[in-house]
Amino acid sequence: MSVKTKLSFMISLLVFIMLALNVILSAYSTRVNLQSDVEANMMAISQQIAVNVMQNSREHTFIHTMLAEKLKTVSDEVAGQLPKSAYLVTNQHLVELAKQLDIAGVSVMLRDGSEYLTVRSSDPLEIGVSRTAAEIHQPSKSFWTPSYQTTLTDHSAFGLDSYYSENDTNYVIHCYMRSDQLSDYEEIAHTTSFLTEMRAGNPTILEVTGFNPTLFAHMPESQVPQYVSERDRTKDSIPFGSYGYQEIVQDKKSVGEALAGKPVFRYENLNNHSVIKSFVAAKEPIPYVIGLVFDQEPMIELMKQQRNNQITISVLLLVGVIFCSYWLAGLLFRPVRSILWKINEVSFGRFDNSIEVRRKDELGQLAQRVNAMSKNLGIYMTKLKMAFEENRSMKEHLESFINHTTDAIHVVDLDGRTTQVNRAFEELFGYDAEAAVGQVLPLVPEHLALEEQKSIEQLRGGKTLAARETLRVTSSGEWIAVSATTSPIRDKNGEIRGIASITRDMTSRNKMEELLRRSEKLTTVGQLAAGVAHEIRNPLTTLRGFLQLQLETKRLNAQHVDLMLSEIDRINLIVGEFLILAKPQATRFEEKDVRFILGDVISLLDSEAHLCNIEFLTVFEQAECRISCEENQLKQVFINVLKNAIEAMQSGGQITIEVRHDDPHHVKLSITDEGIGIPEDRIPMLGNPFYTDKDKGTGLGIMVSQRIIQGHHGTLEIQSRVGVGTKVIITLPLLKP
Repeated sequence: MSVKTKLSFMISLLVFIMLALNVILSAYSTRVNLQSDVEANMMAISQQIAVNVMQNSREHTFIHTMLAEKLKTVSDEVAGQLPKSAYLVTNQHLVELAKQLDIAGVSVMLRDGSEYLTVRSSDPLEIGVSRTAAEIHQPSKSFWTPSYQTTLTDHSAFGLDSYYSENDTNYVIHCYMRSDQLSDYEEIAHTTSFLTEMRAGNPTILEVTGFNPTLFAHMPESQVPQYVSERDRTKDSIPFGSYGYQEIVQDKKSVGEALAGKPVFRYENLNNHSVIKSFVAAKEPIPYVIGLVFDQEPMIELMKQQRNNQITISVLLLVGVIFCSYWLAGLLFRPVRSILWKINEVSFGRFDNSIEVRRKDELGQLAQRVNAMSKNLGIYMTKLKMAFEENRSMKEHLESFINHTTDAIHVVDLDGRTTQVNRAFEELFGYDAEAAVGQVLPLVPEHLALEEQKSIEQLRGGKTLAARETLRVTSSGEWIAVSATTSPIRDKNGEIRGIASITRDMTSRNKMEELLRRSEKLTTVGQLAAGVAHEIRNPLTTLRGFLQLQLETKRLNAQHVDLMLSEIDRINLIVGEFLILAKPQATRFEEKDVRFILGDVISLLDSEAHLCNIEFLTVFEQAECRISCEENQLKQVFINVLKNAIEAMQSGGQITIEVRHDDPHHVKLSITDEGIGIPEDRIPMLGNPFYTDKDKGTGLGIMVSQRIIQGHHGTLEIQSRVGVGTKVIITLPLLKP
């Protein structure tokens, strides 16, 4: 889909959304306005009904007053024409009086205890009818009518009873009028006729109902259908109108809310009609509620018509917007085609052609920027090609260097998987590059795995590691001595992404060091020979003397024999130590107490020290000082150091030898002489191969000693002052308990 089409589509979609929102808001506004109008209309109709009901109530009261006045006049006339005794009155006489006075009937009633019994009447059906004193409610006057109570009920017939009594008679005159005589009044004071006329003028009114709140609220729900279906039985709870759209529970609730002063409007579906029910309270002549049921169909039809009109207009507008937006998009993107052409040229590496710019708006500025970009890209591409050639040459140079160096190089990721190896790695460890890449190779012996893990963690923590001598395992399981240098590989953000290791085979160098160590050992043995010969001569002299004494005395002295045996054991010990030091030994670390090793060396050199007028002063730690060591190598170190001390003290003196451990992890051995000392500027040179200030020295003693101590994971430190003496401090790790 082209940008032109997309832009047209987006504009059309935006307009569509706005038109749809407009239709929805318009429909909502129309519905709200129509509902508001209908509710206002229903309120107005309810007020008209309330006014009519109040007017009818007043007309009822007026009619009752007129009828009472007429019956009073009639009662006076009847009393004047009847005899004093009820037994003298005849029914025929009463019939004539009723016709004469134009009333429904006249009766004569006698009191019988708490009741009044009709004994004579113009209506035969009235004879024998009894009424209680409460029904008649005789006041303290001669004429009265039953008390009038205001009601909302549409009576089917009007009527009024009156009672008349005189002190000199023994009966009560009962006169009454009925609906067949009051047809004119009935038409005047009737609510139903008004409601009929109202519904005829407004067909949307489906039903009008008057509710007596008190009686309607207490009407049992199970009996409501019966009450509603029988009009004469519901005239008290529903005084006027009809009640066909029933929803009893909700209507009771709505009647209560309306009576509280809040008009209620409900939108429902009843009797297959969408209707609006309203409940409005009226206060006069008594509190009641007017219920209206309006048909929603006219309002719904009007809403549909308004919505259809809005949709039609919106569709026409949308079609116009689609065509206009497509035309405007084409007009707007016409310059973009030139820019697109130029970008296509740039994508194929053609930077010479430029866009002809004729516009000064944003698109014109964009075209100028594209021309400038094309020119700069041409320059940058030329530089990039040159840089690419340089990088390619450098890459080939580095690959050649890595693949042709004699040091094994391999790179691993943070999970330990090998990512790259060189040819020297393949030759040293015996792994093919294809088999090694992507695998975790077991290059580190198991007993050094923890040490290697600590080194990697230090490297990740940012610490720089120096080259270290250690052991590695080849593919065939052979252990080889190597010098390993490990360094991190970081990305452009400085995060460590891999670890590179350069491994150098130290087998040849170690063999050379071993030869140097043996050479130094032979030199030391040669120098010790004179001391050993002198040491052996002393016990031999003792043996010769005792043997001569035995020959002269020709007796065997047990005490002399013990002394001779002890001297022989001493000769054997000196020769044994001398042979152990002289002959080659296999390197094997064992658990030894460094005090005993140093004591054996002191015993070996003690006679030579005596020849030089030198005394050994020993201060040893009382607690055990057990270390893991190769005993013969440590003896060679101690002999080298002690011989240097003896040779530095030409005038004799004292050599102090101390063994102590100030911390629980290391033991410290110090050998202090009182010799001529070493100049401060020469101390850093000690340990360099063949560096010596002795006429017959080899310059290998200190170097070999330092290598042996490093192999035992210890340190060798030399402190000296000219004319004062020299102190050699050797620190070795103790075995863990």
